[in-house]
Amino acid sequence: MKLVTTLYRQFQHLVHEVAKFGLVGLLGLVVDLPIYNWLVFNNPLVLADSGVGMLHHKPLTAKLISTTVATIVTYFGNRYWTWRHRERSGLHREYVLFFVLNGIGLLIAAGCLAFSRYVLDLHSWLSDNIAANFIGLGLGTLFRFWSYRKFVFREEIALDEAEHTPTPDSPAELDGESTGDLPAVR
Repeated sequence: MKLVTTLYRQFQHLVHEVAKFGLVGLLGLVVDLPIYNWLVFNNPLVLADSGVGMLHHKPLTAKLISTTVATIVTYFGNRYWTWRHRERSGLHREYVLFFVLNGIGLLIAAGCLAFSRYVLDLHSWLSDNIAANFIGLGLGTLFRFWSYRKFVFREEIALDEAEHTPTPDSPAELDGESTGDLPAVR
């Protein structure tokens, strides 16, 4: 039990980020799924293949629209809840980078949908949702989590360096390590 507690303490921050990211992602799914299914199958409730929506023959366009709307929602959820403790580098930079990385995530989901539709020739609501919203979204989510942490919502550099620099225990240790140079101001 001590091992589990120790591991949890080491990864507690990451566990909390993953949980928050997952909840924001679920909110994005709640936005994405009904829009896609309404546009393609004229059924926002995802209960069954109930017909032909206005973009039935353009599922990739429908996926682009639904994902774009969901991306706007998830940006604000991630910025102001999941990674609110992270460095802010300007709304414009973050927003553009977030959308670019979401575009890559969208390409992953659209690629899975295109493979299902055009290679496997599957056109049902079930096959579309499995390909785009289960497999594609799952792979895209892994990419998004990694890329958001790495590129969009970065840790403050000063905090990272402070964590890896040992602090002297006494003034005598400080004097022994002194080179006579003035400290760098950041």
